Amino acid sequence: MSTVGSTTQTAQDILAGLARQTSTTDENSAEGIQTRFLKLLTTQLQNQDPMNPMENAELTSQLAQLSTVEGIEKLNTMMTKLLEAQESSESLQSAALIGRGVLVEGRSLVLTEAGAVGGFELDGPADEVVLSVLDASGNEVAKLELSGLEAGSHNYVWDGTAIDGSRAADGVYTVTVSATQGGEAVTSRALQFGAVTSVIKNSTGSDLQVGDLGIFKLSDIKQIL
Repeated sequence: MSTVGSTTQTAQDILAGLARQTSTTDENSAEGIQTRFLKLLTTQLQNQDPMNPMENAELTSQLAQLSTVEGIEKLNTMMTKLLEAQESSESLQSAALIGRGVLVEGRSLVLTEAGAVGGFELDGPADEVVLSVLDASGNEVAKLELSGLEAGSHNYVWDGTAIDGSRAADGVYTVTVSATQGGEAVTSRALQFGAVTSVIKNSTGSDLQVGDLGIFKLSDIKQIL
């Protein structure tokens, strides 16, 4: 019994000293939480039944709880800093895209005197890809055939040549994509070209204004041209 009492008294003195050293810290900080815990534990030791003092294992368990709380608080602080750094990095990346051409999901294809740039995305490899260019009435104006492509995003250039060999009129067209591998369909989707004109900051990070195509997240950019 005397050995336990001596160990408890020593722990009590140490805890009381620590509580005094951290008494001026912010109550909501990790140090503040630690201070309140130490004060409660010190009070518990001071008012324990001398005939039934706290066992070493019980004291160790409570100190382990303190370590866990402090560890969680430090982890939260670290995660906050990491998220802030990620947001800052994303903003810099977004700003660097202003003026750059990008491919985002969509079926529009704009033909100008210089031609038209578009793209498509494949969920798997394809030995045959057919791109159909449709006018506003849904009539097929041109057909582009590609082969031997891997999964991922791809771009292409249409010079404006129509199926009959004539030059299609400048304007906005619609593209459909059909892809197969060994005769089996491969999931695919059309991508449209646009230029990044501005960066929009919001509570979750940064969004990109891609011309008149709309607002997209950085993760929506399939390819930078």
